[in-house]
Amino acid sequence: MGLVLTPAIIKCIILEITKNTGRKVNMERSELLKIDLEKLSAEEAGRAASRLRQEIQRHNYHYYIKDEPVIDDSEYDSLFRKLEQIEKKFPGLVTPDSPTQRIGAPLEGGFKTLQHGEKMLSLQDVFDYGELEDFLKRVEKDLGIPCDDIDFTCELKIDGSAVSLVYKDGIFAGGATRGDGLTGEDITSNLKTINSIPLRLRPDSKVKVPGRLEVRGEVYLPREEFLRINNMRQEDGLTVFANPRNAAAGSLRQIDPGMTAKRNLNIFLYGAVSGQLPGIGTQSGMLECLRQLGLRVNPDITTVRGIENIKGYIESWREKRKKLSYETDGIVIKVDDFSLQEELGQTSRNPRWAAAYKYPPEQGVTRVKDIKVSVGRTGTLTPVAWLEPVKVAGSTISHATLHNEDEIKRKGVMIGDTVIIHKAGDVIPEIVSVVTGKRNGTQKQFRMPERCPACGSRAVRLEGEVALRCTSIACPAQQFERIVHFASRPGMDIEGLGPSITEKLIDNGLIKDVSDIYYLKYDDIISLENFRERSTRNLLDAIEKSKEKPLSRLIFALGIRFAGSHTADILAHNFGNMEKLMQAGFEEVQAIKEIGPRIAESVVDFFGEEQNQKVMERLKSAGLNLGASEKKIQEKKAFSGKTFVLTGKLEKYTRDEAGAIIEGFGGRVTSSVSKSTDMVLAGSDAGSKLEKARSLDVKVIGEEEFNNMIKGR
Repeated sequence: MGLVLTPAIIKCIILEITKNTGRKVNMERSELLKIDLEKLSAEEAGRAASRLRQEIQRHNYHYYIKDEPVIDDSEYDSLFRKLEQIEKKFPGLVTPDSPTQRIGAPLEGGFKTLQHGEKMLSLQDVFDYGELEDFLKRVEKDLGIPCDDIDFTCELKIDGSAVSLVYKDGIFAGGATRGDGLTGEDITSNLKTINSIPLRLRPDSKVKVPGRLEVRGEVYLPREEFLRINNMRQEDGLTVFANPRNAAAGSLRQIDPGMTAKRNLNIFLYGAVSGQLPGIGTQSGMLECLRQLGLRVNPDITTVRGIENIKGYIESWREKRKKLSYETDGIVIKVDDFSLQEELGQTSRNPRWAAAYKYPPEQGVTRVKDIKVSVGRTGTLTPVAWLEPVKVAGSTISHATLHNEDEIKRKGVMIGDTVIIHKAGDVIPEIVSVVTGKRNGTQKQFRMPERCPACGSRAVRLEGEVALRCTSIACPAQQFERIVHFASRPGMDIEGLGPSITEKLIDNGLIKDVSDIYYLKYDDIISLENFRERSTRNLLDAIEKSKEKPLSRLIFALGIRFAGSHTADILAHNFGNMEKLMQAGFEEVQAIKEIGPRIAESVVDFFGEEQNQKVMERLKSAGLNLGASEKKIQEKKAFSGKTFVLTGKLEKYTRDEAGAIIEGFGGRVTSSVSKSTDMVLAGSDAGSKLEKARSLDVKVIGEEEFNNMIKGR
């Protein structure tokens, strides 16, 4: 009697096959990781690199496109490192679609332009159901078909930046911004940093990979990333992005791809140039084809008939969209059938077969009860409006940031004003405008304080900056970041005093500023969670050892604005001891070669603060080395005699910080580009100065190249 294949037996066989397949994949992966580079021939290296690329691309697809990772991050990192090692030893094996080629060098001379294969049109916006019905009636009239008999795709309208991607023989060949619709800026290097854009279309796809494929999509910044970036910019005294769309656009226009990579951008693809996917006759079919090719398509797309079903889709997302990880501002409605799209045609700007229903922005009206100042981790003083609670976009708002004093003046906000607020990007509460007609004479002007509200120290606004900053090293609002910096390896190098231990010491009230570190006792430390005899002794020994560090290390560890390690070396070398440095005036500090006015002003302000003087006195009493640094100063002349112009938004520095660094390395900064300009340092959203630099053939550098020049690379 033969074996009867019952459902249970079939299930067991399938499970066993799956297990064996998994073992095979894992075995192949382990073999790849065991490759001995020293014994590898060029031919073997080629085969190994090809297998590694395929394996990494497979995992990229599962992680970034399907959101279904099949290995953990450490295994993925090991595969990536092995490929990097092989390509480093055999550089001739590097291919354009290799995962290692995602981040390229900074652009020289800014962005070039690329011509689109087909004009990138904008969409007709409709703002209510009346306008939506008008659009659908025009479609019915032009086609002579009732809407109930026409298929429409309904897609979430992603609030991002439109781009065009080109693949040649399945390999990512380039990409551009929308621009004027006919040509856009070539942002290929920046697009490569977006992990959800595959560098190679899926070779195992059921869809034949065309020789040339130009697809359209929307690059966006996830909500959490938008918040993270804006928080950092606010702490650094930079203008915050108004919404995720502006942030995405700015990120794509970074001169340095390394800066774009830090933004964690993402993308959804929604279209392709007509005629490049033969046999596909509908929008919904094209989207499925793009999915099959390994491109990231929004999963929440549907096809419906009739105006009531379109309205139903719109209503279903009105509230639900606020829980998505990305920003949407409406619904795109498209005639699904390509032949009907062709029949409807287009205007010079918009297709007649599509429209974008825009959800109304949610705003609220409330009153400013008070304006108070908060102090950030880097000492930035930020005015915050305290509001009468009001519900906006599903949440109750009682505070809204006013960013800085200039912003308050620009909007004319007074305490007691009636204001209109909204959530910038549906995330950050923001005052849009003041209802001046509601003023009754009881409103009061607000002025930024002259002293830090957290510690009472002087607040200073350096020339060219928009933010006020607290100058005290003992400010409780800044204590955590300052202590971590002080104890870090480039600073006093106190081994064992990292962020987590610092947090415990602060939470237990054992330290309030950096000088308290040197007055910690054995009983203080061993009382902390997870501390034993040995770890306590080790930390006390590390603290004692740090007292011997040279003066330059202490100056750097104090965290004086603009005073990096090289500046600290120069100051230690020129003044010889801390006492002379603390007593030096502005002119005396500025007279030192490589020290510009910004650095001099910052140093003098720092040591002129009474709180800082008290901290320095305690450090002296604790026995720290306040004498001359033994480190020999080697003058760095990276920018000696060079004239710079700064333009655009930099990621790591404000313009003043970058200017101070340039002056510190022997250069000078001017405000306009001319033939005598040696270099233009360009950030994102660079404007006319960048264009003039190109026309005059002036060298343009990005932030990464700037950093490399500082480091002597």
